[in-house]
Amino acid sequence: MTATLPDSLSAVLPAYNEEAVIATTIRRTATALSRTGVASHEVVVVDDGSVDGTRAACDRIARTLGGIRVVGHSSNRGYGAALRSGFGAATGQAIFLMDSDGQFDPGEIERLLPHWDGSTMVCGYRAHRSDPALRGIYNAAFFSLVHARFGSLARDINCGFKLFPAAAGRGLSVDGALISTELLLRGRELGFGVADVEVTHLPRSTGSPTGARPAVVIRAFAELWRMHRADRRSGAAASAPAASPSGPAGG
Repeated sequence: MTATLPDSLSAVLPAYNEEAVIATTIRRTATALSRTGVASHEVVVVDDGSVDGTRAACDRIARTLGGIRVVGHSSNRGYGAALRSGFGAATGQAIFLMDSDGQFDPGEIERLLPHWDGSTMVCGYRAHRSDPALRGIYNAAFFSLVHARFGSLARDINCGFKLFPAAAGRGLSVDGALISTELLLRGRELGFGVADVEVTHLPRSTGSPTGARPAVVIRAFAELWRMHRADRRSGAAASAPAASPSGPAGG
């Protein structure tokens, strides 16, 4: 496969309480981008209101490495809010999204780039997931509902390892975990295709995942319901017959 590289590339790394791994993740991501052959690239790190030393670690790296920008939230607003802030700050033609918890290898962007053509959402999928069993059960149930409502979007919708045109990241509204679904729906609206690429999923070496916490799960189901309602309303409005033009007033 002959790849056409994007003109510019922004890596977006959402982070929440990742003090132990964030510096290493940023360095490895910057190195991976420098090896892609894309001349203009940057790393945008979004600290989503961390209460540990994540922000301080990000700021230290940004002072010593070029091409690193840090976006901060004053409080924890959610995964979707972090991504939206990152997408809004990114300047690249292409966005490389990677979760910053150390469970992905940024060097595997080389697996995604051959599928880049400017009109495809290149989505990593985890053939072998290194997550707790409870999270796997929740994901299977949740995305069965997503598939039933919106059809096939990607093999692994919530995989935090994607490469896509920056336009797909604009105009999003979800603050929680359903952002991945909204992102892919936005790509569909823009006429973008989808390419699924297997990526490595590593065990978490430190910290704890937030995706299976009850509050996060409840929020995701609530967002899915709101998205379902909004989609139905927009569909009903689009299919409603146009009003007949009024005739001339009688005299």
